Amino acid sequence: MTATPAGERDVVRELAQRVAAIAADDRMAAIRRRWRDVNALRRPDRAPVWCRPVGCWPELLPEEDLVCTDPYLRSIERGFRQTLVKREIDDDTPVRDRFAVGAVFDVAPRNIWGVDAARHRPAEKDGAWAFDPPLKTPADFNRLQLPAYTYNETRTSEALSRAHDLLGDILPVELECQPPLGASTLVNAAAELRGLVEMMMDTAAEPALLHRLMGHLRDGVLAAMDDVLATGLLTCNHHGPMIESDPIGPEPAGGRVTYANCWQMANSQEFDQVSPAAWETFCLDYQRPILERFGLTAYGCCENLTHKIDGVLSIPNLRIFVSSAWTDLDTVIDRVGADYVIMWRQKASDVVMPHDAGVIRRDLEAGLRRLKGCRVQVVLRELQTLRGRSDRLHVWTLIAKELAAKYA
Repeated sequence: MTATPAGERDVVRELAQRVAAIAADDRMAAIRRRWRDVNALRRPDRAPVWCRPVGCWPELLPEEDLVCTDPYLRSIERGFRQTLVKREIDDDTPVRDRFAVGAVFDVAPRNIWGVDAARHRPAEKDGAWAFDPPLKTPADFNRLQLPAYTYNETRTSEALSRAHDLLGDILPVELECQPPLGASTLVNAAAELRGLVEMMMDTAAEPALLHRLMGHLRDGVLAAMDDVLATGLLTCNHHGPMIESDPIGPEPAGGRVTYANCWQMANSQEFDQVSPAAWETFCLDYQRPILERFGLTAYGCCENLTHKIDGVLSIPNLRIFVSSAWTDLDTVIDRVGADYVIMWRQKASDVVMPHDAGVIRRDLEAGLRRLKGCRVQVVLRELQTLRGRSDRLHVWTLIAKELAAKYA
């Protein structure tokens, strides 16, 4: 299916109207309230339930279903259609009544850290890749640079004008500005630059090199944050799934937002296999200066934090403890209780693989029964395939919402 350039604009605008109607619906107000209540440690009507399709979007929204050929319009079309798909799945995806345009920043050096990170690519489709890190010898560390971010007012204004011309009479267009680097950058970049195996070996064999790398990355992230803050354009980010919340921190003086008004979502996945002591020494201690600048923090992702709970709870502005499928839930409940929000992450394979949805119900009920009395989010992420079961997320969502209400 194709359309003329003018017809493509009409397609996007019609989709925008449908998204605007979703955002204005009473159900959306209830969804936003649900997230805000749980993240404020108030008791919501039930735990919010949210899924992130990630790699299975081609099964839910095949590329051939898109109409627009213009890359700009096609990107917006895809985003709007994904919102409509999520509405059909009927999870607690908060949909905003506006269209955000990101501030544009130029970075020097262009590869951010002064060295090019590469990967060994698989020969087969969807195969596994491997790191090809540039920091192979101690001498290579001398090539590292600190990035500088410069606001590009011209490109940002052009992007805002283009979006306003296309959508401004349907969805208010607003500037969105957040730092391009964060606390998770430290672990992501460390693995890309040094290699995952090499990085873990360095904790014992070359600790000075790893300290040098983590210190460099910390300083680069903090400098990038300062570059963005200096523009005066920083915007609050307490919107969207997982971190939809009441406004954070003190009223911005003169309307100037600071990091005290924002969330930071951080994790330590690349340090999953090191000891709690090594994780704190080489990861968390370097993340702390970043985390401490934000109003609220969510910590964790797919890593096992069972034996690292003390460290996570030591983050002074922690609000959300992310309990992955590999973290012992009973230990989390015992230590975290109702003092923080527990983001209970589901294992994607346990949702996608079973032929019988009764297995999904059993697992959800067992967990939510134990979590009763806690502040809980039920989150399913990192899906790579639905194995042809296009309704599986609908089924999971329906069961999760029913049981979240039962154990509210």
